[in-house]
Amino acid sequence: MKIILVPTDFSENARNAAKYALAIAGDLQAKKVVFYNAYQSPPLMTENTVPAIPVMDIDTLKDISEQGMKAFLENVKQYRQGQVEIEQKTGYSILANDINDLCEEVDAGLIVMGITGTSKIEEILIGSTAISVMKQTKVPVIIVPSDATYTSITNVMFACDFKKVVETTPVQPIKNILDVTKASLHVVNVYESDKKIAADKTHQQKLLQSLLEEYNPKFHFENNEDFVEAINHFVEAHGIDLIITIPRKHKLFEGLFKERHTKKLAFHTHVPLMCIHQEDL
Repeated sequence: MKIILVPTDFSENARNAAKYALAIAGDLQAKKVVFYNAYQSPPLMTENTVPAIPVMDIDTLKDISEQGMKAFLENVKQYRQGQVEIEQKTGYSILANDINDLCEEVDAGLIVMGITGTSKIEEILIGSTAISVMKQTKVPVIIVPSDATYTSITNVMFACDFKKVVETTPVQPIKNILDVTKASLHVVNVYESDKKIAADKTHQQKLLQSLLEEYNPKFHFENNEDFVEAINHFVEAHGIDLIITIPRKHKLFEGLFKERHTKKLAFHTHVPLMCIHQEDL
């Protein structure tokens, strides 16, 4: 994770995510933080049969983006830790569509971004740019809630469903975080009824233990019908600084840790959420 990519729209939530990224860069021993603003043409104006024309040309949009980035960095660079390098980029693109190409271009090993669209309607119907990026990217993403402040990572939670752990757990990205932070690892499983703790789950726990045994993981089972409530309660009770989830959307793994769980948690957690896809293996 030598290079951290921070997509930004210059909003207050983005500013908070930038502060977090600059602070965590030191702990993760990153050498560079790249800030990126994706700008797009505004909606076209039409009236009856009059041809549609852009409200602004591309050069104007580019100038606005570059000026916005300059002002934004002047405001947040004070939070830089150590000698980490700061780079800025802007581009005419749709962020979620182009995120993998962008990560490859800047050689990013981690994405950090804030979450926007926090009303109930936006959560259900629209979602967030961060959620869209999380769905598309092959690179781990840390989603920073608007009210989160950076603290050194000493306790990490891995929210796990204990299903097909050998085939689906992206072990190396988890190890990377634990190696640089030296954090304690808490593996948490939320189940709805006592019947959910079956022999197979116990077997999967042993397999995961073997995969991560060098980090001495502590296993916890939380009985709660409300997944997010259970996770947030555990976070508060155990001083968790970072939550790791593995959103899955493939038909092959239907029934595993649901992508909707990750989306809901992203909107309602108060600590940063790190999403690592199984494809990152």
